[in-house]
Amino acid sequence: MGDSSASYIHMVQHLIENCLIFHMTKEECVEALSKHASIEPVITSTVWNELEKENKEFFEAYSQSQGKENRMSEAETSEMIQRMISDSSKDASDD
Repeated sequence: MGDSSASYIHMVQHLIENCLIFHMTKEECVEALSKHASIEPVITSTVWNELEKENKEFFEAYSQSQGKENRMSEAETSEMIQRMISDSSKDASDD
């Protein structure tokens, strides 16, 4: 495992945090990362659950504020995730 798995988990966490910025539900985030970033749904779900445990109050407020009006289209979602992956790769190569 080691550093590579830790950095992979960190990347998934970063992608989830960006999904949150765009008001995605857990299910939408899992589906988007699976489809556009080839991340296994179980990985996204596990990382999301851990974030929920560590940030209970945030996620309670987040789930109450969910609304369709702020959601992105499928094309916007794909573009955003591809950009984040690209940025993540650049950051990793800079280290």
